[in-house]
Parts: sequence; C-alpha cells; structure tokens
Amino acid sequence: MNLQISGHHIEVTPALREYVENKLEPVLRHFDKVTGVSVVLSVEKLKQQAEVTLHVPGKDIHVEEAGDDLYAAIDAMFDKLDRQVQKYKQKVQDHHRGEKPSQHLEGE
Repeated sequence: MNLQISGHHIEVTPALREYVENKLEPVLRHFDKVTGVSVVLSVEKLKQQAEVTLHVPGKDIHVEEAGDDLYAAIDAMFDKLDRQVQKYKQKVQDHHRGEKPSQHLEGE
C-alpha cells in the first residue's frame, strides 16, 4: 500500500504524520484491499482542512473535513472514511445484489 501525506500551507511534522498513520490503521483493518492512500492537510486563514482519498479496486473513496482544530478535523475525517469503507465493503460482499425476487403466479 502506498501512503502519501502532504501539506498545503502547512509543514507535515513527524508528530502529525504519526497521528494520521495511527488514525488510518483501524480503517485498513476493516478493508485490506486498499492499494493507496493520499492525505492532504491544509490551512486557509482560520480554517483547518483535512482530506483523504483511498484507492480501492474499482473505486476511489474521497472524504473531506474542515474545522477550527486540525486534529479534530482529522478525527472527523477518519470517522467518515471508516463508515464509507464499511459501506463499500458491505456492498462488495453482497452477492445477492441486483437479483430480483422470484415472482409467484397466483391462481394457476
């Protein structure tokens, strides 16, 4: 898996990098077919923004979150990402998706 963490108008410190990696671990435990992760942390005036793109076979999952505190934005972003990954995993594992229920003819 390829992990890329970058900053826009902010320096990505080792502590910030470690925090993002620790928050990413539970998401990767839920779905092991992740091919790449791109995290962008940015600061614009008073708004701290975090966004992540998770590359999985057949789809890219993108989540953004903004707030007053960068760590709070990262927490909220990974909570959203975890929910989306679980939803995608359930959709992939659903083998009965798209099947129509058998129709019974009455009166014959």
